[in-house]
Amino acid sequence: MPVAAAESDPSASRTSALAALREIVGETGVRDDEAARVLYSQDIFAIADETVLAVVAPTSVEQLAAVAALAAHEGLALAPRGGGMSYTKGYIPARAGTLSLDLSRLDQIVRIDAADMVATVQAGCTWKTLDDALAPLGLRAPFWGPMSGLTSTIGGGLSQQNAFFGAGHYGTTSESVVALTVVTGEGRILRTGARGKDGEHPFWRFYGPDLTGLFGGDCGALGIKAEVTLRLIRRPAHEAYASFAFTNAASIIEAMAEMTRAGIASELCGFDPNLTKVRLRRSSLLSDVKVLKDVAAKQGSLIKGAVAAAKVALAGRDFVRADDYPLHVICEGRSKAGVEVDLAEAKAIARRFDGREIENSIPRIIRAQPFPAANSILGPGGERWATLQCVAPLSRAVAIHAAIEAVYAEMAPAFAEHGIDTAFMFTALSTNAFVIEPTFYWPGARHALHEATIEPHLLAKLPALPHDPAAFAVVSQARARVMAIFQAEGAGHLQIGRVYPYADSLDEASRALLEAVKTALDPQGLVNPGVLGLGARP
Repeated sequence: MPVAAAESDPSASRTSALAALREIVGETGVRDDEAARVLYSQDIFAIADETVLAVVAPTSVEQLAAVAALAAHEGLALAPRGGGMSYTKGYIPARAGTLSLDLSRLDQIVRIDAADMVATVQAGCTWKTLDDALAPLGLRAPFWGPMSGLTSTIGGGLSQQNAFFGAGHYGTTSESVVALTVVTGEGRILRTGARGKDGEHPFWRFYGPDLTGLFGGDCGALGIKAEVTLRLIRRPAHEAYASFAFTNAASIIEAMAEMTRAGIASELCGFDPNLTKVRLRRSSLLSDVKVLKDVAAKQGSLIKGAVAAAKVALAGRDFVRADDYPLHVICEGRSKAGVEVDLAEAKAIARRFDGREIENSIPRIIRAQPFPAANSILGPGGERWATLQCVAPLSRAVAIHAAIEAVYAEMAPAFAEHGIDTAFMFTALSTNAFVIEPTFYWPGARHALHEATIEPHLLAKLPALPHDPAAFAVVSQARARVMAIFQAEGAGHLQIGRVYPYADSLDEASRALLEAVKTALDPQGLVNPGVLGLGARP
């Protein structure tokens, strides 16, 4: 029986456990003040019913393993947390007696091996940190991060799965991973992949059964990622950009699906008119001198840079009509001619679906500033923001979007009554998957996480709205109906967390295998209990 379960004095047990944790990670590595405990008990969408016991931040694999072993001995749950960008209850406590495992201090680049084309990082290293280190070497990860990569960590991205930079060619996070170092629920250290003669230089993933793959998209349920080895590519020498406007959702989705099948874009990003309206309400990116400098620097020469920056500045935000569905396309490659061929094909596909070409300011800005601050986790008027997403077959994307719009049409009176806005973003993964991301904005009180994340000068401009339980109830109803559409379609999901019913979607044999793996790696069920739907059945 764990020590904590046998203790007659919970307060004494807590004090003893915290003292032992401080022995492992140092005084500054443990926080149990009220503000920290509250902050680490919420994500962008939800505040947990329970508050974490403490926040523990190791700085080495050995410290992480010792913390896990102590937690197992004491019967304390662990909630691994990276950059804190979850919106699916991915790291919040699901039970009393939970430690928030803050991996942000486990943030070092362990090794960049240009000869073997791999890089190993600690799990708390951000995507931006790695990309900044690789850029001077002319190297890059194939998939190189989400737009939240300033804050989002590589370990968190692998646990939750990401979309965006490089995803059009290389798929999601897991598809760029070579090997892992993982700490199990009992504090054992597990290493995957072929790792060289000394065992410390992982270089290849597929030696025998793919143990590395078990931990991709697991939301931390199967183990705590300590180190991640990614394969590298030479940084593409050439980029090209295009933007298009479509008159309806079916046209933009069909065009994106055809571009995805063709494999011509490293990134595709589509919006509906409502998301464009939200963007127009925000402070203009194009008024920011730094944006123009970054766009100019990206072009490689002073003259080209000046021309590109001037185009962005002159375009402003008025080149997209209020009822347009804009699509932004980024192509990249080793050869300028090859990139131009890809871009020409993108333009031909857009024309086939009645897309008109518009100024390409947005994709230029996206590549010039790939990792902006996460200021959009509240709406432009201080509204709450939350999103759902599904990964759909290319052939079903139009139908899924139409089904969601039908729900919204039915709920339009309730949305109007409670000040709720909806929007869509679209993107793609590799040549065979389409991502639909329905987003909700509603009047509601912001969380401590919003205040800790949004840049202070922007947060100061946003009104602090009161909690609106009636509006939240309508949003919750709409989310449930959208989720039902996803389930009926057999869609997949990124960021499963505690929102998407993954375990219930499995056949009996698959679920038994998953639960057996969970039991083998985490016998007490203490590592992020409840994510993936594990532990949800009696």
